[in-house]
Amino acid sequence: MSAAEILVPGKAGEGEALVLTAPISFWGGVDPKTGRIADVRHPQHGEVISGRVLFLPGTIGSSSASAVLMELVHNGRAPAALVLHEPDAILLLGLIVAREMGWETPMAVRLERGLFETYRGSGVKVDGDGVVTVA
Repeated sequence: MSAAEILVPGKAGEGEALVLTAPISFWGGVDPKTGRIADVRHPQHGEVISGRVLFLPGTIGSSSASAVLMELVHNGRAPAALVLHEPDAILLLGLIVAREMGWETPMAVRLERGLFETYRGSGVKVDGDGVVTVA
């Protein structure tokens, strides 16, 4: 169990952990229609982020990342929750705008990267108060 800092409040989420081993660019790196990691250079290429608790060690910047995340939410292909090592204001803007549009959004929390491995291969729950636990 880890108490994480809430970056963007949203729906509590539960799902299989997907702990990325490298930063990712959402723009061109994630297909907003399928939720699949599309970047062929990414170590987790082909994995689906939809419905999973997505652990992000970092992001590769693009001002379009927020639009891709917003599309994932709109298409019902968003992660169950996002766990970031470092906040990414541009990416998180996608959740904020989706929430303002009245769409149900997953929550995003910040957790030390050293704790990510604790959750690899497990079912994970992110509670509304930011507590991350093995489900």
